[in-house]
Amino acid sequence: MHNIKKMIETLYSLYLKHPQISIDTRSISKHCIFFALKGENFNANEFAHTALGNGAAYAIVDEEKFVLDERCILVDSVLETLQELARYHRRKIKCPVLAITGSNGKTTSKELLYRVLQQKYKTTATKGNYNNHIGVPLTILSINAQTEFAIIEMGANHKGEIDFLCNIAMPEYGVITNVGKAHLEGFGSLEGVLKAKTELYRYIDKKNGVLFIKDNQNNLLENRAESTKFFTYGSLEKSTYKIRFIEAQPKVVVSYEDKHIKSQLIGDYNFDNIALSIAIGLHFEVDKEHIKKALELYVPTNNRSQIVKTESNTILLDAYNANPMSVEKAILTMSSVEHENKMIILGDMFELGQESKKEHIKIINLCLSHGFANVILVGELFSAVNKTSYKSYRTTKELFAKLNVVQIKDAFILIKGSRGMKLEQLVNNL
Repeated sequence: MHNIKKMIETLYSLYLKHPQISIDTRSISKHCIFFALKGENFNANEFAHTALGNGAAYAIVDEEKFVLDERCILVDSVLETLQELARYHRRKIKCPVLAITGSNGKTTSKELLYRVLQQKYKTTATKGNYNNHIGVPLTILSINAQTEFAIIEMGANHKGEIDFLCNIAMPEYGVITNVGKAHLEGFGSLEGVLKAKTELYRYIDKKNGVLFIKDNQNNLLENRAESTKFFTYGSLEKSTYKIRFIEAQPKVVVSYEDKHIKSQLIGDYNFDNIALSIAIGLHFEVDKEHIKKALELYVPTNNRSQIVKTESNTILLDAYNANPMSVEKAILTMSSVEHENKMIILGDMFELGQESKKEHIKIINLCLSHGFANVILVGELFSAVNKTSYKSYRTTKELFAKLNVVQIKDAFILIKGSRGMKLEQLVNNL
């Protein structure tokens, strides 16, 4: 234990001189420290020499044969060393740290909140959705002395992961966007998801921190400790931060106090993400006009609730991920959109374990009950349970080939599916 502590202290003194961390030889910044991580299909120890050649100051490796000179530092485990270094750095950090997790909306909420807090504070936030046991340490290590606020996104698909990440990030503030049927394969049940996500609450309680909770999320309100300080946000009268939903036709419009915000986000389900960012912005005394400006200027990218206009159609592209809750919300959004020619393309939802068949049937039935005639189902899971007149294709490639032949015009099209389905490939043929 003493040796590990000494090793981390030594590494930390090097990190202070070379505060850039890299794990990819393709994006080496000059004088960075390269961490040679291992994955299922790669061993970055093999690229330590390349990293040094590309300008890295040091390479952290865990196989002795790759120690080429004094710039290669041998450790027992590169991953654990990265995590321990981040934990050590976190103890030195003075700025507030807020953690965001949840089944849906955590990345969008984080992006909105980043833009809001950036109006007043020099803010560091998780890049993209890099929110796991590697991404969280990297985000912590990107925080410097100038940072005035840090937002750490935390993802999990097994119990214990949020607790593990909390013990690296050590947040004083926390928010769970919602709890839904995501990663049921790893969590076992909706109850399992709730227990895993509220690991954040238990950590915050232990540290005498503060929670932000959506006012209508009773399962979350009930799963906090009585002693934990918390604030609520949403449209209910009892909310600490009351934000009013105006409409989503299809872009979300909200108001708070005397401000009216016309966002670029599609679907009423994005109200929760917007309300969260307003509430936390107000809590940390960001100017109301600046909150409005930040939210109105934010345009989603990376296949998340993105409006794409092609020559022939308007597409609501939400192909970054999918689980029963997010797909249901997307379908309900489509039912409220005013357009004569609506079409839905749905891809398989992954990691649902034993609930998979039942949940895919539920989604098909939801489309039927809302009167959607023009629905295309993509993937082995949907194809196996589809007993309707809806067309199904076993792969995205099959549908892509079909769209080469069949022309669709003047339609408003929802594209929604799990990341592995790669449904965004269809856009070029629509």
